[in-house]
Amino acid sequence: MINGNLRLVLSVVTRFSGRGENPDDLFQVGCIGLIKAIDNFDCTKDVRFSTYGVPMIIGEVKRYLRDHSSVRVSRSLRDIAYRAMQVKEEFVKLNDREPTIEEIASSLGLPKENVVIALEAIVEPISLYEPVYSDGTDTIYVMDQIGDSNDDRSWLDEIALKEAVSSLGEREKKILVLRYLKGRTQVEVADDIGISQAQVSRLEKAALKKIKNDLQ
Repeated sequence: MINGNLRLVLSVVTRFSGRGENPDDLFQVGCIGLIKAIDNFDCTKDVRFSTYGVPMIIGEVKRYLRDHSSVRVSRSLRDIAYRAMQVKEEFVKLNDREPTIEEIASSLGLPKENVVIALEAIVEPISLYEPVYSDGTDTIYVMDQIGDSNDDRSWLDEIALKEAVSSLGEREKKILVLRYLKGRTQVEVADDIGISQAQVSRLEKAALKKIKNDLQ
């Protein structure tokens, strides 16, 4: 079973290849997840092994990455989170569905708020510069997906952008207004204007570059 399913470990390890970890270490950790999946797999269930095994392997790799993360989480929170994950794995095996937070909390005998906080504490942080899309010329990063809910009119006044902004085209102005005054994401701006998100990203970057050049 192990030799016949090592490809599942390889497919999971490939997903985490850009994290700066040693691929051999990740592969070994993935094999531990595979062994756990084999030990706990119920052949009487109408579920393919890969459907059950891949999440187990991913969970083991994620646990390894969390334990070796530079962001430190208290022992108590980690303990609650790991117990919650074990309850979740057992629940899925028995009920063929994901448990609710209330069900996990009830099984642990803890308030659901504690479980939520613990699980959120061990979520691996994502870089704002993590690429999420590329059309070959422009790359869209996580930071481009984040809307700004603050009123940045004071920001425009403070750095004397009025004259620089006035020299932009109407579409560029609208993009900046929606992005920085209305707090819209690039996806929302693209839907509003009727162009692609990649075009919004390109126009936004060009407009900001022009403003910076005008202010120099």
